[in-house]
Amino acid sequence: MEKKLICIICPRGCELTADINGESVSVSGNACKRGMEYAMSECINPLRTVTSVVRVANRNDTMVSVKTTCGVPKAKIAEIMSAIREKTVEAPVREGQVIIEDLFGASLIATKNIP
Repeated sequence: MEKKLICIICPRGCELTADINGESVSVSGNACKRGMEYAMSECINPLRTVTSVVRVANRNDTMVSVKTTCGVPKAKIAEIMSAIREKTVEAPVREGQVIIEDLFGASLIATKNIP
């Protein structure tokens, strides 16, 4: 199977072609090694950084923005979002504070301070 991709790793935006044969992927069109690694990851195990908000329980109408510390499996995003929707935190919240540990290899952290 052939898959066309645009590399998003650098501003160059190489047009990549990935030939997928089971777990084997061959990549062409990349100008650097990072483009090849990106295409292979995107074809075998695509990862995404999840961003969202978590309710601050002891503040009226207040949410804190959050994100995963690294990419998580794209297939698990719905499950991760369910966990995020169920979570609440108490103020004060510090930027970088871990809100949920170990979401498929990543932690969910706050991206701003809530005094």
